[in-house]
Amino acid sequence: MNPTIKNILIVISGIFVGSIVNMAIILMGTSIIKLPEGIDPANVDSLKQGMHLLETKHFIAPFLAHALGSFTGAFVVSKFAVSKKMFLAMLIGFFFLLGGISNVFSFPAPTWFCILDLALAYLPMAYLGFKLAMQFKK
Repeated sequence: MNPTIKNILIVISGIFVGSIVNMAIILMGTSIIKLPEGIDPANVDSLKQGMHLLETKHFIAPFLAHALGSFTGAFVVSKFAVSKKMFLAMLIGFFFLLGGISNVFSFPAPTWFCILDLALAYLPMAYLGFKLAMQFKK
């Protein structure tokens, strides 16, 4: 198979795997740390309206979901890409960062969370995913 086509398919796979990890952590997080009464996690409007009721503990799962989704996607890409592994891993991180930026404009989350999430959950975790994948290669 053409290496460029293979890399494109691997990037798509990395986005898919990272998104599954992200969603699984979000779903598990709301079952472990219950949201305040009246907030429906499946309803975007309910989340927006109830955001002021959330405590710091309610932001643990979203941060972990964003960080581990980016990490996992980058790890998968770094393990299986034919070439340009670091570039493709960071591309995964950038893709998830765009989703994080979209969330900042969509949800009225506290400023501290937005800064922490955008600064640490995407590109640094994609880089760590790349580094860990390269360690397992040895």
